[in-house]
Amino acid sequence: MAFDIENIPSQQGKVAIVTGANTGLGYETVSYLAQKHFKVIMACRNLEKAEQAKAKIEVTVPVADLEILQIDLSDLSSVRRFAQTFRQHYNSLDLLINNAGIMWPPYALTVDGFESQIGANYFGHFLLTALLLDLMPDTSASRVVSLSSNAHRLGSGRINFDDLQSEQNYSKTGAYAQSKLACLMFGNELQRRLAQAGKKILSVTAHPGVSNTELARHMPQYQVQLIQNTIGPLLCHAPDQAALPIVMAALDPEAQGGEYFGPQGFMEMKGQPGRATQSDYAQNQAAAAQLWDVSEELTGCTFAIPQVQVVTTS
Repeated sequence: MAFDIENIPSQQGKVAIVTGANTGLGYETVSYLAQKHFKVIMACRNLEKAEQAKAKIEVTVPVADLEILQIDLSDLSSVRRFAQTFRQHYNSLDLLINNAGIMWPPYALTVDGFESQIGANYFGHFLLTALLLDLMPDTSASRVVSLSSNAHRLGSGRINFDDLQSEQNYSKTGAYAQSKLACLMFGNELQRRLAQAGKKILSVTAHPGVSNTELARHMPQYQVQLIQNTIGPLLCHAPDQAALPIVMAALDPEAQGGEYFGPQGFMEMKGQPGRATQSDYAQNQAAAAQLWDVSEELTGCTFAIPQVQVVTTS
């Protein structure tokens, strides 16, 4: 059965976090969740833009229950402060949508020494998930949704463990592809570890296809306009449609852990949401385990997933 958000019941009383919530896919995702009565934490770097987005959503979704908390995913100390602040005010988290990201910037390192794209897109979300996972009720309605991209197949199509921060050779498109491949592999590996621990919490991944959002702000404006005025309508869909695979991953009662959601049209660029395809390397368990270990080392955070205690009677 095709996913239809209208068939999803009210989620009153549940709490969701959406990173990068003030624009593009994050903004649309917040709007959808607000319609379903989630308490949504808009995790944003720019508070002024977040306030503007919040006010706009509250006009279009009068029942919206929104709160803004500042986070900079490219700064691990900011991620830790966010998690600490959240935990001071909430004792439960039902939905974590790791959406925020940057694409194709000039080469730069984060304050923690990460290449900016893998830092903001992946390492920040790895740490955020590790710091909040224990707040999630052990049910299949509790979900971590990690955002990947069709671009995960591009570049070398592999994680370059010998030059993870692109210090030896930087390709802005290749580094973006690697960061999104890392997000997808993290989602897969997290699900494996949750299942091994006997947890019912789901880790799922999604990609939006192609959409005109602020993610393309580092593209030359003439290229953006050229695409919009030529092949854009054939290959792209609006942000509110591009966000639906994310919403499906988050809310579809039939979703299974480890599934990947995306548009169902030509080359998964646009169309109705459904199950998407991922590269063979993205499903490489040895590489995913290696990435996990490296991520723990570089973020300085051990990702603990307690085993479910099975009570037996004699």
